[in-house]
Amino acid sequence: MKTENKYLISIIGPTAIGKTSLGITLANYFNTEIISADSRQFFKEMHIGTAAPTKSERAAAPHHFIQHKSILENYNVGAFEKDAIAKLDILFKTHDYVVMVGGSGLYVDAVTTGLDHFPEVDKNIREILNQQLETEGLASLQRQLKDLDLESYNRIALQNPQRVIRALEISIGSGKPYSSFLNKDKNNRSFTTVSIGLTAERAIIYDRINARVDSMIDHGQLEEVQSLLDYKDLNALNTVGYKELFKYIDGEWTLEFAISEIKKNTRRFAKRQLTWFKRDPETSWFDFNTDFKTVLKAIQNKK
Repeated sequence: MKTENKYLISIIGPTAIGKTSLGITLANYFNTEIISADSRQFFKEMHIGTAAPTKSERAAAPHHFIQHKSILENYNVGAFEKDAIAKLDILFKTHDYVVMVGGSGLYVDAVTTGLDHFPEVDKNIREILNQQLETEGLASLQRQLKDLDLESYNRIALQNPQRVIRALEISIGSGKPYSSFLNKDKNNRSFTTVSIGLTAERAIIYDRINARVDSMIDHGQLEEVQSLLDYKDLNALNTVGYKELFKYIDGEWTLEFAISEIKKNTRRFAKRQLTWFKRDPETSWFDFNTDFKTVLKAIQNKK
């Protein structure tokens, strides 16, 4: 059941497009606070390489879920959903509006619509499926999924072995098709989400990404990565901007090549972000240079 006149303004879009700046402007306008839905900015050891809001930006408006965890902690989207909803329950007691800024699509969806809930299954199933992938190839897993869950076979990215294995392990472990658990039992939200997307022409997005990467390097990203070398195998650090520089530090790549790979992989990430966010027909999209009054009017018209 929705609480009357409580709105979550969700600012989405590709990396380096200006979401943080708009979020702060909106938070100041509505005299409210910001929650982050960027899964890379949760970790306090990763500041430069994740383009986390600066101290001055965080001082300009209260931020939550920024550098609140350590890379040594196990923090996932399920835990974030619970934490974020609990924080929103508190913030909505004193605010009619809260702003959410984030480029991690799954984490944004976890807050706005909730996650799909799957049953616990025997962990050995995944191990067996991984062995099958190695010995028999992806095609054998695809055929098995087609037999067990035709709907998932027709919908998921069949060339992605992780997706195929995930669908299979749930189907085998539960005795029910993976697809039967999708879009079921999601939590109804007590607030209304107003989704605002920022974008630009592809060439502009890429230029902004390249400029940001150069700025990160100039501001000490390599030194930050070097300080984390002992932890490079952690999942949190298996991400763009870190894994490439680890290869440079290990002597596999030149620094010039590592930086070019960061730019390339960030551009690919931005493309995936847009593909994910464009699925929602309720999002109002704006060029990143759109004046604030136009965006504000769109928000007010969504109420």
